Amino acid sequence: MACKIKNNLGTISINNGIVARIAGLAAMECYGIVGMAAKSARDGIVHLLRMDNMTRGLKLTAKDGQLTIELHVIAEYGTNITAICESLMSAVKYKVEETCGLNVALVNVFVEGLRVHG
Repeated sequence: MACKIKNNLGTISINNGIVARIAGLAAMECYGIVGMAAKSARDGIVHLLRMDNMTRGLKLTAKDGQLTIELHVIAEYGTNITAICESLMSAVKYKVEETCGLNVALVNVFVEGLRVHG
C-alpha cells in the first residue's frame, strides 16, 4: 500500500518503503539512538538492525490521509530516554512531512533495549 496525495493535477503515490527509509534515516541522525530494532519471532530476542535492514524496525499505517509511524529503537545507556524520544518524534515527523508532503498524525516510539557504548 502506497501513501497517496491527491491534487488538482492528479495523484502522487509514494511507496511505503521510501517513507520508511526516510523515517529510519531521520531516526538514526538523532542523538542517543544506537539503531533500529526488530524482535525475532522465533526466540523473541531483540536484534539491532544494520543500515540496510533498518526499515524492519518501522511500521507505517495510513488512514484517512493521516500517517502513523511506529519506531522500534535501541537507545544509548545513560541518556535521558524521554528527551531522546521527544526529539526523535519531532525529527521524524518533520523530515517525513517536509520530504514527502504527507501529514504525519502520530509518531510512536518503542524503546526495545539499551546499549552501552565503550
